[in-house]
Amino acid sequence: MSFLANKTVIVTGASSGVGRAAAQELAERGARLVLSARAVDPLKAALEACANASHEAGFPGDHAMIAGSVAKAKVAESLVATAMNMGAFTGLIHAAGVLAPGPALWELDPDRFQDVFDASVHGAWMLIHTAMPALSHMENSFAVFLGSGAAEITQPGIAAYCAAKAAEEHMVRQLAVELPQVASMVYRPGIVDTPMQAKARASTGEMADKVSAVFSAWHERGELLTPQESACALVSLIEGGVRRFHGGIATVADASG
Repeated sequence: MSFLANKTVIVTGASSGVGRAAAQELAERGARLVLSARAVDPLKAALEACANASHEAGFPGDHAMIAGSVAKAKVAESLVATAMNMGAFTGLIHAAGVLAPGPALWELDPDRFQDVFDASVHGAWMLIHTAMPALSHMENSFAVFLGSGAAEITQPGIAAYCAAKAAEEHMVRQLAVELPQVASMVYRPGIVDTPMQAKARASTGEMADKVSAVFSAWHERGELLTPQESACALVSLIEGGVRRFHGGIATVADASG
């Protein structure tokens, strides 16, 4: 029986990419899910896919969804309250992210800049703020935040994203020190074939050519992982125990190491 069976897990960014693939993988292993994303219809489709995955694996598939930005207190509070009501609330995966590729840092629209930081930084903190009081009292509880190698580089065309991921990853290190009873880690999912990648290849703005060249090269060389490959690695890492990566960074390679 999977460690995740009958445990409740919050997954943000669950409507597409690694977030959706991770949710389906969790569902197949018997987890109860509370899914979150800003777009309602894609989130409904993800919820249905998770229910089907659960049923095919012989589990009830009692999942829930809360649409909206997790940076908003009401959304985060609803996610945690729903997870608590479902029982055995054990962990969360924060996979929400916004890239906003193309514009130079000074050119980026203020609302888009806010979107990037809301998804990665404010959203992560709001989950920490609302979920940690509950998770701190749960045995084997965990919190996983999707990071990125972008946190360590300067890449023209995605400056806000690089800065936001650096801030998010550092916040996880702080969380690990301040709340050691919850196993917390950063998961860098690798270079994955997601809608975010496609947007980067088709971006416009002052730095569009520079960012598009990098993302297009990965695509042309066939270096992109599928969301399912990255998500399967992530869930395997969770089942193996987030504690061994507490306060640190795990990657796809760590799942096979």
